[in-house]
Amino acid sequence: MQMTLREIENITGGRLVGADVTVSAVTIDSRTAADGALYVAICGDRFDGHDFCASAVQNGAAAVVCERVPDAEIPYVLVDSTRQALLDIANLHRRHCADVKIVGLTGSVGKTTTKEMVHAVLSEQFETIKTEGNLNNEIGMPKTLFRLTESTEAAVVEMGMSNFGEIERMTLACRPNLAIITNIGVSHIEFLGSRDGILQAKTEILKGMQSGAPLILNGDDDKLWGYRNENFRQIYFALENTQADILAKEIETVNGETVFTVCFHGSQTQRVTIPTVGKHNVYDALAAFAAGLSLEISPEKIAAGLRNYVPAGMRQRIRTVAEVTVIEDCYNASPDSQKAALNVLSALPAQRKIAVLGDMLELGAYSEEAHRTVGAYVAQNGVDFLFCYGEASAWIADAAKESVQTAYFTDKAALTEVLLKTVQAGDAVLFKASRGMALEEVIQKLYEEWNVK
Repeated sequence: MQMTLREIENITGGRLVGADVTVSAVTIDSRTAADGALYVAICGDRFDGHDFCASAVQNGAAAVVCERVPDAEIPYVLVDSTRQALLDIANLHRRHCADVKIVGLTGSVGKTTTKEMVHAVLSEQFETIKTEGNLNNEIGMPKTLFRLTESTEAAVVEMGMSNFGEIERMTLACRPNLAIITNIGVSHIEFLGSRDGILQAKTEILKGMQSGAPLILNGDDDKLWGYRNENFRQIYFALENTQADILAKEIETVNGETVFTVCFHGSQTQRVTIPTVGKHNVYDALAAFAAGLSLEISPEKIAAGLRNYVPAGMRQRIRTVAEVTVIEDCYNASPDSQKAALNVLSALPAQRKIAVLGDMLELGAYSEEAHRTVGAYVAQNGVDFLFCYGEASAWIADAAKESVQTAYFTDKAALTEVLLKTVQAGDAVLFKASRGMALEEVIQKLYEEWNVK
């Protein structure tokens, strides 16, 4: 990476004070400001990056981007908003790496799994990077772009949001060559008002794309199937909608894996195996298949990439410990993803099936209805025991209690104690909740008691 402060001044609309030096890296953490780095002073909810400008300089920073004069003798670019400047600088680096093929990815559910699958597919043909962890917001996404190098051929960039305008700002920075929208659910409905509002926010991703670029959409999602934009080449994937461009058929679960046939380009087919279970994962694989075809990767290579997919941590990781099948799925939760996880539990061979469900967050006024919907779904899916954790999960318990043996907890220690007494060899146990509920702490306590590392 090589950028001059004059270039940064121009793209941010800021004002350069001092020498026009060249920077070789960008950081928002003063502790990682190595020699030649540009330090961007971000104002957070609980900190002000401007307080650490001097520290960044001591660690080797060559220049600073800031909203007020820094407390250090160093060249700086003064801007109105360092948050927007970070996106602008990421866009500048993206322009320097214009040949990189970027897949932009968003949706209500399945973003991370789809990202991992797309990365696995693209890596069969290209030197590919991806969004790491949960760095999918306006602060995290630029970090992915800053990792682009001369050797990078493709990148998979995940974009999350909680309100209008966020995806627009990110997509204008990364300028995707193609986009995937996994589905339109109810996550963040508290801020966006309705699924139509969520659709509007998700389709902001198109604002950074050139006319005619591929737009890959879930053809079984009513909002996406009904969406039309003549400026882009819409490609639909589906399990049920026979009018979709890419269709999955003959879906089977074999030894903890899912095997299915992909039908595409009218009459062509490709048998695919993914090392996980659940129809929702087939949707994610189809999106990755469509991305691979759009980038002219052969069906055989796409299938090989999907076969090599590795599930990310705490996202529907299935383990057998102490003769118990454990589904670790504590990264995030929404009504759709809760139902998908319950489908996985239902499909597993086990003596008894136990669901441990926690609160789904950021649902606003829709929260009670959403949790009760999940509770009703539990009652329909052959669950033997339901354990609920968190204030909102009381609605899950209430909706399921007539059909399923149910217990409700607000204390993790109490929940853990009951699980230790209840779970037996041969059982399958699902743990599913929003990330903020930290349900993985219960899993870890169980593993400790079972002497599992």
